[in-house]
Amino acid sequence: MNWHEYWSPIKLSIQISSLSSILVLLSGVAIAWWMSRRSFRGKLLLETVFMLPLVLPPTVVGFLLLLILGRRSFIGHFIEWLFAAPIIFSWWAAVVASVVVSFPLVYQTMKMGFSSIDRDLEDAGRSIGANEWQVFRYITLPLTFRSILAAFILGFARGLGEFGATLMIAGNIPGRTQTVPTAIYVAVDSGNAAMAWAWTGSIILISFILLLFTGRKQS
Repeated sequence: MNWHEYWSPIKLSIQISSLSSILVLLSGVAIAWWMSRRSFRGKLLLETVFMLPLVLPPTVVGFLLLLILGRRSFIGHFIEWLFAAPIIFSWWAAVVASVVVSFPLVYQTMKMGFSSIDRDLEDAGRSIGANEWQVFRYITLPLTFRSILAAFILGFARGLGEFGATLMIAGNIPGRTQTVPTAIYVAVDSGNAAMAWAWTGSIILISFILLLFTGRKQS
């Protein structure tokens, strides 16, 4: 077994999932908190849009991202002008794909966490002079710590296993965008069962440990 060939997709997957899980946690916490504290016309429609990547086929998500971030789109053209390189078929494209597909899990987890908080505790903080940021930082966040931890791990695990959207917008470039799921696909397609089993065992082990850790923290 070529150990460099074996470790490269694993290392890249962990790097992509680590960054994407941080980004999606920050955005998921902020949006879930705002949505849990607001009532407005169209809220249900907006939440449905947030949850769409959870039920859409990953290839559909990848195709839509390809249209949004491609070189012919305004956003894709602006990114290429700003960084002197297109985002499509790059390491960052894999991060974007992981963020999009894992956002619904993080959002839903944090929404449930914020909804479970006793509002009287937050009101008590306001009554003694705390502003909204202080209430959020010193009362809301500590009370939702378990939800935050669960959301981070679920987002990491979902990003780690992302395949379809990543393949569509990041490709399968060894050493640059080849993650474990895409590496497994290529190994199976080329008849390299040994490498496919090695990568499959690795991602199962990592996912099992993450879910086990989440379960212990939730109990």
